Amino acid sequence: MYDPSAWRDYFVMVGGGSAALAGLVFVAMTLHLDDIVHHPVHRHRARTILTGFTAVFLRCGLVLMGGQGRQAVAVEIVAVLVVVEFVLYRSLVEAIRTSDRGVLVRGVGSFACLVLEQLGAVILFAGGIWGLYVVAIGMLSSFVFMVTGAWLLLVGVQAMQAQESTRA
Repeated sequence: MYDPSAWRDYFVMVGGGSAALAGLVFVAMTLHLDDIVHHPVHRHRARTILTGFTAVFLRCGLVLMGGQGRQAVAVEIVAVLVVVEFVLYRSLVEAIRTSDRGVLVRGVGSFACLVLEQLGAVILFAGGIWGLYVVAIGMLSSFVFMVTGAWLLLVGVQAMQAQESTRA
């Protein structure tokens, strides 16, 4: 039997955490906006990190809405993930044109987390309540890519600034 109340604390914690992290990353990005806007890899990381944290927050909020059955929750999760995958794909195509192959590897890893989460939503839709565990694993795995991506973004911006100051 689908019991959304058993998952309330999980989705409150993850949704709140993603909102807080999105805010922190947003502030950090605004401090280096010029460097991020003019570098394709930095722009890709910034776009996908903010999209990722925002999408986690949205999915958690949708799951927490009252009066929904498991199928409605599953459809909402898949719908948000399709948008995220579209943004990630478009951004990845732009960033891959650079020589940074790490972007491709991390992009494939991020896609794998999103697909895992979608698989969990499909399982939930079909009646397997354990699909929420798969959703949770995919969602938490995505955090690894988003947090490390934020770190790589900040380190990359700092390295670029150090190179520019050395030239000057």
